[in-house]
Amino acid sequence: MKIAILTSSRADYAGILPLLTELKKQKQISYSLIVFGTHPSSFHGNTINRIKEDGFRIDHVIESMVFGDTPESISTCIGLTTIKFATIWSKTNFDLILTTGDRYEMFAAALAAVPFNINIAHIHGGEDTEGAIDNVFRHSLSLMSKFHFTTTNQFKTRISNIKGSDKYIYNVGALSIDAMKATKLLTLPEFKTKFNIDLSKPSILITVHPETSILKENQKYIVEFINALKELKKYQLIITMPNADALGNMFRERLNVFIKITENAIGVESFGNVGYFTCMKHCKFMLGNSSSGFVEASYFLKYVINVGDRQKGRILTKNIVSCSFDKKSILKAIQQVEVSKPIVKIIEYGNGNTAKKIVDILKKLS
Repeated sequence: MKIAILTSSRADYAGILPLLTELKKQKQISYSLIVFGTHPSSFHGNTINRIKEDGFRIDHVIESMVFGDTPESISTCIGLTTIKFATIWSKTNFDLILTTGDRYEMFAAALAAVPFNINIAHIHGGEDTEGAIDNVFRHSLSLMSKFHFTTTNQFKTRISNIKGSDKYIYNVGALSIDAMKATKLLTLPEFKTKFNIDLSKPSILITVHPETSILKENQKYIVEFINALKELKKYQLIITMPNADALGNMFRERLNVFIKITENAIGVESFGNVGYFTCMKHCKFMLGNSSSGFVEASYFLKYVINVGDRQKGRILTKNIVSCSFDKKSILKAIQQVEVSKPIVKIIEYGNGNTAKKIVDILKKLS
């Protein structure tokens, strides 16, 4: 079996890394790695270099991101990505295309493959995020795909409802759990040497994105969010930058202004897997609306303050405290987390053998 594996962002690469590692051992399956989206972008930290450093051969690099964060920019990127992948699919011969997640550029790459009748497999289907247009792309990817690897039985059932059949839908757990089990984290001195950040200080790991389903509210949301951050004087605020979404640059600019004038705030474009997981493990809690607060944080038994509706519809495990996008609600949620008891166990997303399960299924299908 010859597989094309797609990665378009730091987030999905962190997830598929264990699968790439497992596939590297196989003789029955060969794969080509296609890198696109924000990976080749210097604006987003040149995360393609992380892939090279991990020792994976990159077979194709596609540059199709459009500078800007307007709806027109996003639509143009979708069109350009579709065109460029049409060329890739016309010149290659794959048995299967492996996609993951819910990004618009991932949707475009898969869309280009449909007329070629190439089988598509989708990881992380069936999930729900009401506050982002990602739902459209995620569910569209599910409809385009023949094979599905879900993280929970609940999501498996949702895909069955979308497709009208439960054939070729496998609940395998989350690859992120595999990634964290296999990752050797940095020590606190190593982390400080690499990033110049002292995690022995009480820290909050912060990632906030626009709610792309209601763009007009985001100007107010980022003001409320930053006003809440201004009150958190006793914490070190470690802020990672937003995705390439509509109004993502506006969020980025506002956050960078805040970081520049705030002594206890630190901005990071991209930690990479090891750095991000290390920071997650040692922070007091997470704050924002990142999907990493739902799977990865559960592994570290870390409390997460989930702000707004971007992730609404995901499974709310006992580490998640949800609040609205206003200063008062955010500060109230922080006070709640500060007095909460430690979390003992969360098992919703599997036990860390997802990559092997997926490879075993692919070998049976080949």
